[in-house]
Amino acid sequence: MSKRDFLCLGDLSPEETRHVLSLAGTLKAAPKGSHADELRGRAVAIVMEKASTRTRVSFEVGVAQLGGHPVVLSPQGSQLARGEPVFDTARVLSRYCDAIVYRTSETTRLREMARAAVPVVNALSDDGHPVQVLSDLFTIEEVLRRRGDARRLSELTVAWVGDGASNMARSFVEASRLFGFALRIAAPEAYRPPADEVAGAGGRVSLHDRPEDALRGAVVVNTDVWTSMGQEAENAARMRAFAGWTVTEAMLKAAEPDAFVLHCLPAHRGEEIDDETIEGPRSVVWDQAENRLHVQKALLCFLLGV
Repeated sequence: MSKRDFLCLGDLSPEETRHVLSLAGTLKAAPKGSHADELRGRAVAIVMEKASTRTRVSFEVGVAQLGGHPVVLSPQGSQLARGEPVFDTARVLSRYCDAIVYRTSETTRLREMARAAVPVVNALSDDGHPVQVLSDLFTIEEVLRRRGDARRLSELTVAWVGDGASNMARSFVEASRLFGFALRIAAPEAYRPPADEVAGAGGRVSLHDRPEDALRGAVVVNTDVWTSMGQEAENAARMRAFAGWTVTEAMLKAAEPDAFVLHCLPAHRGEEIDDETIEGPRSVVWDQAENRLHVQKALLCFLLGV
């Protein structure tokens, strides 16, 4: 099997994505420890240049549950902090490890790492967060099945409220193109996804000035922090721009009666979402967080051909 990277959702064909999501369901349903041979004798480097809780822990635990050895590196714990070129790190890690999970900022760094001889997984970059959105798609389908709802992704309307230029929103734009669902993004004009990415979605993405307009007909309501890592200097301006955009139970009245809420976490409660909503019956945030583990295990199995 030739080397396969997962830098964006489009690196998997629809059939391959369906295989990964199906395998994730199998892994989630299996007793703990029953798949401990898939990565036995293999090592996965987990390189975290940005702070992480869910991404780091879900990959580290996932590799261990599959019988592999996770090697976690931070910039301070490696030569990256001292200026070693990313490609040099990639070449060395390729001699030791069977895959590299890389969380960084600049997409150029991600693509340099992808020059490694082993599969590279984008664990977050400025342009996208595909492992999170892949898990979110799994969660959406899981919720629908649990409810006995036979609708497919392509039959849904998903609303995004908040920073439409974030890596999460941009990966959802890509997902709408690949999986055919309607995506309605409510964001101030200065915080919208790149126009070429919206155009590339083939009319599936619409932009709205008011959250309530985006929520009409939506089964899934998604949001994220208004100020992401590395944007702290913009916090005051962002707080002003998004004032009144907090996802609340009152706002959700504009969505479908059975609409549910996603948030990739961490949440700034009282800003992009309030306590009542994230802890309420519409929230599937904690299932969403757990599913990172199962989907990423399935993704690694696919990329490594096991």
